Amino acid sequence: MWGGGLKIDDSKRTRINIELRSLSNITMRYIDNHSHKKFLDSITGTNGWILGVIAANPDKDIFQKDLEDAFGVTRSTVSKVINLMEQKGLIERSPVDYDARLKKLSLTPKSKELIGYMVEDNEKMEALLTGGFTQEEKAQLLSYIKRMKNNLKEAMEKTDGKPITELK
Repeated sequence: MWGGGLKIDDSKRTRINIELRSLSNITMRYIDNHSHKKFLDSITGTNGWILGVIAANPDKDIFQKDLEDAFGVTRSTVSKVINLMEQKGLIERSPVDYDARLKKLSLTPKSKELIGYMVEDNEKMEALLTGGFTQEEKAQLLSYIKRMKNNLKEAMEKTDGKPITELK
C-alpha cells in the first residue's frame, strides 16, 4: 500500500529500492522533528565525520594527514575544512613534543557537546529502527545491507561511475 491508498501488485514487482527510499525519507523526517537537529545544524556532514574520527581515537594523536588518508581528499581540501572548523570553535590545533612541524587536532568543549548529541540521536534512531528485532535478525539485516552496497559499488566500478545511459 502506497500513500493515498494506491495499491500495487507486490507479486509482480520487487520493491526493495522503493522501500529503502521510503525508509530513508521517514528517517529524515523523524530526525528533522525529534532530534537535536537544531544544535547540529551548525556543522556540516564533513565536520561531523572529522569530529567522529577524532572522538573515536581518544588515545591517538590525529593530524591533518590522517584525515587526508581517511577520507581520500587533498591536503588543500582538508586544510580549508580544518581552518573553518577552528574558526567555528569545533577543533583546536596544538603542537606535539616529538615533532615541531606537526599540530595535532583535538576536540573543544563545544564539539564534545555536539558529539554527545550526535551519539544520543544515533542510539535513539538505531533503537527505533531495530525495535523488536533479535540480535540474529539485526546481524542478518546488516549483512544484506552490506551486500547491497557492495553490489552497487561493483556496478559503479564496472562503469567507472558513469550512468548506464552514457555507456551506449
